[in-house]
Amino acid sequence: MKQVVHAACPHDCPDACAVLITVEDGRATKIQGDPEHPITRGFLCAKVAKYLDRVYSPDRVLYPMRRTAPKGTHGDGAFRRVGWDEAFDQIVTRLGRISAEFGPEAILPYSYGGNIAVLNGASMDMRFFHRLGASQLHRSICSQAGGDAIISIYGRKIGTEPEQFRHSKYIVAWAANIHGNNVHLWPFIEEARRDGAKLVVIDPYRTRTACLADWHIPINPGTDVALALGLMHVIVRDGLQDRDYVARYAEGFDELEKRLPEYTPERVAQWTGVSREDIERLAREYATTRPAAIRLNYGIQRSQNGGAAVRAVCMLPVITGSWKEVGGGLQLSTSGGFQLDRAAMERHDLMLKSPLGRPARTVNMVQLGKALTELDSPPIKALVVYNSNPGAVCPDQNLVRRGLKREDLFTVVHEQFLTDTTDFADLVLPATTFFEHKDLVQAYGHYYLQVSQPAIEPLGECKSNVELFRELALRMGFEDQCFRDPVDTMIDAALQSGVPQLEGITRQRLESDPYVRLNLHGDESDRPWLPFANGFHTPNRKARLFDPALIAHGMDPVASFVPPEESRHRQGTESFPLELLARKADNFLNSTFVNLPSLQKMERQHELEISRGDAERRGIADGDRVRVYNQRGEIFLRARVDGAVATGVVGARLGWAKLSDSGLNINVLTSDRLTDLGGGATFYSTLVEVERVRETSCHSEG
Repeated sequence: MKQVVHAACPHDCPDACAVLITVEDGRATKIQGDPEHPITRGFLCAKVAKYLDRVYSPDRVLYPMRRTAPKGTHGDGAFRRVGWDEAFDQIVTRLGRISAEFGPEAILPYSYGGNIAVLNGASMDMRFFHRLGASQLHRSICSQAGGDAIISIYGRKIGTEPEQFRHSKYIVAWAANIHGNNVHLWPFIEEARRDGAKLVVIDPYRTRTACLADWHIPINPGTDVALALGLMHVIVRDGLQDRDYVARYAEGFDELEKRLPEYTPERVAQWTGVSREDIERLAREYATTRPAAIRLNYGIQRSQNGGAAVRAVCMLPVITGSWKEVGGGLQLSTSGGFQLDRAAMERHDLMLKSPLGRPARTVNMVQLGKALTELDSPPIKALVVYNSNPGAVCPDQNLVRRGLKREDLFTVVHEQFLTDTTDFADLVLPATTFFEHKDLVQAYGHYYLQVSQPAIEPLGECKSNVELFRELALRMGFEDQCFRDPVDTMIDAALQSGVPQLEGITRQRLESDPYVRLNLHGDESDRPWLPFANGFHTPNRKARLFDPALIAHGMDPVASFVPPEESRHRQGTESFPLELLARKADNFLNSTFVNLPSLQKMERQHELEISRGDAERRGIADGDRVRVYNQRGEIFLRARVDGAVATGVVGARLGWAKLSDSGLNINVLTSDRLTDLGGGATFYSTLVEVERVRETSCHSEG
């Protein structure tokens, strides 16, 4: 028997692709993009196009396993296979004992974007931990600073539809490697360029997208807020703002206008590395070429001043009035458009039924190392990891590993492969891929909702997140009916939030028409949607260029450039004079897909990209082994001397630590310092020094 099943990719990407899976005799034999989906349009990224390699990899975790070797070791003999009953019994016993002795807050869940579908991303798991009374996790490592910033100015996290970019005449990709990690936006941009549009890329690294742009503007890391304010200085100075739109739909313009004299092109050039002439030119072109759209991505907010940077960039389409034009505006995320009933999914009310009888404390996921080594009252005694690989992705990796190695820490990891994190697990539990379970999938790069159908039966003894936490809840004796909800009931509940954009969109409709555009106009019209043409989602319908609520966060209520603590613009940082871009690889997805041979062949790994000038000053030649170090740690890489980074900046890609000779990755260098807003990670506010290592050195290459 041969059939084609509709699914949707739930991995952490804005595109949320519609996928067609061909199944023959119970085995998936082909995967392709759905040509009927308005965004996917029949093609997939290089990662998901090879997804059969992931599903049927000989390295898949297919059965529960219990550690038999010291924590931190991997390979043959590190685990032995056990049955699910033994695994569940151990988890229930240990969590019960820890809760009784230390309180339930001694238990910490840890999850993020390995699966961002509605059910397997955050539903039954949240119910379980809320009822248990476990510590809450502040899931801030990727997008919180930018999300909070865009809400602080617009009131809601929505933006320009990807389909509208085809109508743009001036497109700014600001910290957005569209060709590498938002590839389904690219055809719309190319369509616009064929019609005369210009593509400008603002990025400290010469990305794939920058190589294809009409104009690449390299910028010093962490100085984006200064550039945005410098552009507004020119726009307002030259009277290029849309006075009518600002008067109608913005508040705080007077306060912004008072701030702008500080950000002359000459001064901004000194901070950003962008010439005065280019600042003037960019400001005039952006303000006068209509319509103009900005594709802003989350790299901009992984600096210590990331919240202020996102706010400043988001002010640009407000003061130019480009929100009122088809093909104008800005896109950071569209996730706020869906407004599913998350409360019904996650059931925060269950915390009141926990042994605590109140909401549990919150632990910031960025500071996992500190939580595992310093937190008390109570200390973390159990860690349950799913949808994440903190052993690879968390900053200050040496401190994280020190915490994970604790013999008194009971660690459970629900995974598809033996990752950097499973090397420290007491129990590893087998997880399904999206081929093997049903889910509801929204997007953060478009406005189409989808039901993803299972194509094959779960391999081995794999369980979905929903199944795992449902069974754990029942074995813990939780009698609440919500723990017995079948998947279809949960999807129904998610869709019943009562908002106009979901009116008429039911599970039954999605099962027959597996992708449905939100009712953005209150009907089913497919005409372009202008989310802020007639005001914003704030109480007075005005964009908050001045937001007094930011004062409580210690921030400028407008925006201002404050150099990160680890920045060449700070005094006392001369010991580590190079700014590190801890980059995401183009052919992996954070730490997902790193272990697949078919994708490893597509990616250059274990390299430090360095400018020719910086290399020559250190006596480094292309291919030399180098030591990259700072006060937190060191890693050994091979130098790649090329033009991808500017003087004063070096770049290295994230990968699995265990796949390098030294067993470390670039997060030994990054800090767990938090962003100015949202408590996010500051991966791109990292200073290092580099030195050549003799080939006879006993050090291993990273």
